Amino acid sequence: MRIKWGILSTAKIALDVVIPAINRSINGEVYAIASSSGKASKSAKEMKIPKFFENYQEMLEDPEIDAVYIPLPNSMHYEWTIKAAKAKKHILCEKPAALSASQVEDMISTCKKNNVLFMEAFMYRFHEQHRRVKELIEENVIGEIKIIRSSFSFNLLNKNDDIRLNPVLGGGSIYDVGCYCINSIRYILEKEPTHVTARGVLSSNGVDTSASVIMEFPNNVLATFDCSFEGTLRNEYEIVGAKGSIRVPRAFRPDINGHLGNVIVNNEYKTTEYLVSTDQYLAEVEHFSDCILNHTSPSYSEENTLANMRVIDAVYQSLRNKELITL
Repeated sequence: MRIKWGILSTAKIALDVVIPAINRSINGEVYAIASSSGKASKSAKEMKIPKFFENYQEMLEDPEIDAVYIPLPNSMHYEWTIKAAKAKKHILCEKPAALSASQVEDMISTCKKNNVLFMEAFMYRFHEQHRRVKELIEENVIGEIKIIRSSFSFNLLNKNDDIRLNPVLGGGSIYDVGCYCINSIRYILEKEPTHVTARGVLSSNGVDTSASVIMEFPNNVLATFDCSFEGTLRNEYEIVGAKGSIRVPRAFRPDINGHLGNVIVNNEYKTTEYLVSTDQYLAEVEHFSDCILNHTSPSYSEENTLANMRVIDAVYQSLRNKELITL
């Protein structure tokens, strides 16, 4: 059996990455696509998708669709997750899941009431390089963790019409790429921060185009991250331990390097590199389809999504008020 997917939007990430991944999967197929901009028919024809809708709600009412993928602007995730859940569709929603923890709480509650699965689309977590990192930490290869840093940036200069620069649509570098840094740091430590401090650069319309953040964790572990729409492409993290360090230079987008990730371990004068290949978008959609078919919970839980959103809320609060926030 294969899960029939509906795609809510003709967003670039859907057309370029996620739809092809679903079509490569062994347990899913793209059955329909919807758009409010009149592009659904063209996209369906180009991508050989059987059905199209020029209205999101009409697609949700199609009884043939089992699950939906939501790559809409951030500000629309909440509304359409709620509507999809009430239409009894399972939901894979792009990150960030919403614009506040309170919205995520409503989304989780609605999904549970309607007996549908929800997963935030942090595709990077399905790449095996991060499992290797966790194994190395558990093997005490670098000793006790002292510091973690992460960076995610790319250049959006001269693209003023991009939705990621629009405050009404939930734009901002923290929402768009800083969320990965927060997520990866929490994933590695398996703990939540106790305090956060953020500083940033704001555009004329109030969107954060760059930010730098310090997060304090239990056991005196410090984490820092920076995110930006104004710098060159970087997507990495580094874990510094008492006797070594681990660096992952293609942490979030190894797919643009042929799906190949690498994990670099430094111990004093010795360097060891592990190359790890995973089609992370394929792994993500196959996992979610498998959860639907087998009535199991996704490995990346709703509770984890909520916890990540609480940190994002705190980071924005610190950025706005220029103060230390206690979680």
